[in-house]
Amino acid sequence: MKEKYFEKEDHFKKESQHFYAAMYLRLSREDSDSGANADSGSEGEKDGAFRAESNSIGSQRELVRSYIREQEDIELFDCYADDNYSGSNFDRPEFKRMISDIEAGRVNCVIVKDLSRFGRDYIGTGRYLDKVFPSLGVRFIAITDHYDSFSADAGERNIVLPVKNFINDSYCRDISTKVKTQLDVKRRSGECLAAFAVYGYRKVPEEKNKLFVDEYAAEIVRRIFEWKIQGMAVAAIAEKLNSLHILPPKEYKKSMGINYRGGFPGSISPKWSSAAVKRVLTNETYLGHLLQGRTERINYKVKKCVEKPREEWVRVEDAHEPIISLDDFAIVQNLLKADGRVSPERKEISPFVGLLFCGDCREQMVRRVNRYKGQERVYYICSTKNRGEGCSRHSIQETSLKSLAATVIRQYANRFLEQERLFEHAKACEDSLRGAAGHKIEDIYTTEIIRLRKEQDRYLSLCAGLHEDLRSGVITREEFDRLHDGFEKKAEYLAAAEEKQRQLVGGMFKAGVINAARLSALRETLELKEIDRYTLASLVKRIWVYEGKRVEIEFYFTDRYQARVDFSQQPADPGRVRQQPAEMAEGTAASETQGGA
Repeated sequence: MKEKYFEKEDHFKKESQHFYAAMYLRLSREDSDSGANADSGSEGEKDGAFRAESNSIGSQRELVRSYIREQEDIELFDCYADDNYSGSNFDRPEFKRMISDIEAGRVNCVIVKDLSRFGRDYIGTGRYLDKVFPSLGVRFIAITDHYDSFSADAGERNIVLPVKNFINDSYCRDISTKVKTQLDVKRRSGECLAAFAVYGYRKVPEEKNKLFVDEYAAEIVRRIFEWKIQGMAVAAIAEKLNSLHILPPKEYKKSMGINYRGGFPGSISPKWSSAAVKRVLTNETYLGHLLQGRTERINYKVKKCVEKPREEWVRVEDAHEPIISLDDFAIVQNLLKADGRVSPERKEISPFVGLLFCGDCREQMVRRVNRYKGQERVYYICSTKNRGEGCSRHSIQETSLKSLAATVIRQYANRFLEQERLFEHAKACEDSLRGAAGHKIEDIYTTEIIRLRKEQDRYLSLCAGLHEDLRSGVITREEFDRLHDGFEKKAEYLAAAEEKQRQLVGGMFKAGVINAARLSALRETLELKEIDRYTLASLVKRIWVYEGKRVEIEFYFTDRYQARVDFSQQPADPGRVRQQPAEMAEGTAASETQGGA
C-alpha cells in the first residue's frame, strides 16, 4: 500500500539544499524465491531464507526509513514499491509514478536499499544515473552500496558504479538462463507447464504439472472427432455444438470455477467457432502427447515472444491418458486436408465427401445431381473440369461407386480376416503386446534394421578407404570425387531407410500391429448390407477415379497388414523372411483397382 508522508504543492527550488526524497522499493519473484532455490542442507536453507527476508519490501522500507531519520537535509515525500517486478526492465507502475513526480518537480532525491533494487539492466540503469537524474538535479542514494551522487567522486561514478551495475545485469541474465534450463528439464520429463489444462483434461490437484481426463469434456471431444469422420464440415460441427447448448472451452472452464484467461480472442456471446473446433481436431494432446516450448522470449530484457520452428518444440509421448486413438486422429488429419462442405439444400452427408479425388489432376471430385422427368441421378465429376480449367470429367455415378467401394472394401476386410489364427493372435496380444509372440514379430523387423545398418557401415567404410587410395595414387581426384559422392548418397539413403524401418516397428507395437478393436470393425464390415460413411472413412484414405470408370482405392493400415502377412509366412530361419519394403511408411497403403462400373 502506498505510504504518503509529505505533500508539497509548490515545487522545490533547485538551489535549495533541502531534499524531498522518494523511497523506492522493489522485490522480484526470483528474490522472494531465493530461499527455495538455495542449495540443499540446513546451512543453505538458512542462508536462502535470510536473503529472502533481507530483500523483502518490509525490510527495505525499514532500512530506508532509518536512514532518512538520520539525515537533517532529507525529508520523505512518498514511498514507491514495486512488488513482484523484475529489475531487467523499467516497465513498473510505481517506478513510472516516481519518475512522473520527479518530472513534476515534487521529488529531488531517490533513495534505494542498493543498486539492484533500482534496476538490473546495465544500460537502462546507467542512463538514469548518468543522464536523466543529473539533468533533473536529482540526488541518488544506494545505502548498502555506500553510494551518494551528492558526494561521490569521479572514481565512484566512472568505475565503481558501472561495475556494480554490470554485475547486477549479469545476475539477471544468469537467473534467466537457470529458469529456462529448469523449465526445459520439466518439459522433457513430461510435466505440463501450461497455466491451464487443454479442454478435455484437468490438472491433478496434488500435482499441478500432471493431467487427468475430464470425462464430460472428453466425451465432447470424442463426439467432435466422430462427427468429423462421419463427414461433417468443421463449421457444421460448431453449429451442432451450439445447437446442443454445449459450452465452448473458455466458458466451460469458467463454469468450473477456473479463472481462465485464454490466448484466443473471445466474443460477446460465447459460442463454438470453426477455429475452436479445428483446434480440437488437430491437438495432439488428445493422443496422450505433450507438445510444449512452442514460443520463447527474445531475451531476458524483452517480454515479447516469438514462434519457434516445429522441430524445436519439446514433444513427450504417452505423458498422460489419451482421449482419441492414434488411428482416428490420423483419419481426421487426412480428412481435414480435403473440403468437406455440404451444399445448403442438402442436409445428408455424402459418404464420399473428402475421400474422392481425380486420378489425373489429383483434385477433389464434386457431387452433381441431374434431375430429369422426376428422376434424380447423382454423379461425381472432376472439380478442375467443373471450373473449366482443363482435365476431363472423369464422371462416375454414385450408385456405381457405392457398389464398387463396398465390393473392394469387403475383399480387403476378408483378406485381413481369412486367417483366423492372426485374429486370435491379435486378441491374445491385446493385453501384452510385448509377449513371446510379439517379440518374434519384432525380431523379424529388427533383422531388416540390422541388415540396413550393416549395408550402411559398408558404404561408410568404402568412403574411408577412398582417402587411402587417393593418397596412394590408386585413384585420381576425379575418380575419388565421383565414387565418394556415390557412396555417401547410398549411405544416406540406407540411413533414411533404417529410420523408416524403426518407425514402422515402433508404430506396429504402439498400435498393437492391428488391434483387436480394428479387427472387430472389419468383421462387422462383412455383415453390412451397405458400406456406411463411418466404415468408409475409417478404412479408406483416398479413392482415385480415372477415365473409363477405373477406380483405385487407397487403404489405411496396409503396413500393419503386411506385418501380419510376413509374420504368418515366417520360416524357421528369420534371416530368410521376405522383408518389408523400407520405403513403406506409416499411413501409406497399397491400392485396389476395380474395372468399369
